[in-house]
Amino acid sequence: MSDYEHIIIEKPAPAVRRIVLNRPEKRNAISTPMRTEIFHALQSHDVDEEVRVTIIRGAGDCFSSGYDLTSGGLMEDAPIYSAPGDGQWTRQATDSWFSIWDLAKPVIAQIHGYAMAGGTELASACDLIYMADNATIGYPVVRVMSTPDWQFHTPLLGLRASMEMMLTGNTYSAEDAVQVGFANRAYPADRLEDEVLTMAKTVARVPSDLQQVNKRSVHRSFEVLGGRTAIRAAQELQALAAYQESVKEARKNPFESIKKAFD
Repeated sequence: MSDYEHIIIEKPAPAVRRIVLNRPEKRNAISTPMRTEIFHALQSHDVDEEVRVTIIRGAGDCFSSGYDLTSGGLMEDAPIYSAPGDGQWTRQATDSWFSIWDLAKPVIAQIHGYAMAGGTELASACDLIYMADNATIGYPVVRVMSTPDWQFHTPLLGLRASMEMMLTGNTYSAEDAVQVGFANRAYPADRLEDEVLTMAKTVARVPSDLQQVNKRSVHRSFEVLGGRTAIRAAQELQALAAYQESVKEARKNPFESIKKAFD
């Protein structure tokens, strides 16, 4: 797979690759084919000696509006296998986002406009996150449908910040996102791309054989602290939400329900 339909691969600097989510007419909604292409590109970069770091950004006005619920089932031709039964989709999402953590080479999320729901999952699976200072993040779907598919909030953001996000579904500014630890830094929107590329070049100065150890040392420590286990432990709760009466009602007209969640 070298010709992609839903993403663009750019080479903005030596040893740096940029994946552009290229569905601006859909606000870069993450479909299953797009996920497949993202993982294929990242895995290709991981074994390419000319690549040391990858940036992920969105085309058009935003990073991503979340998962695409209009282009077929999220499990149709899924990029990886997940065991059937209740929670199958959540296991699919969890394992696929973990696969980014498990890459040898660093991945950087560059967020402009907004990252919502599944878009925040993709971003949080990256090793570094930089935002435009006027960008926002959020998971409004918790208001009507379910908990997140990838339960990163408590391990990455802590009890109080994650509790507020889960109980309100509110959106948060880039300043808030940096403060609670979702993002590393926020930059003026007109400087974001240059600043992220500068950081990518800095990361790329470290040889990949050493950098993979640096990256894994952080993730291994996070695992010892229980981070990965905490993410997995909550995934079945997403499936449990489907049995709640209010969610059953919302799923009768899911698109209208999700629109209300964003109000």
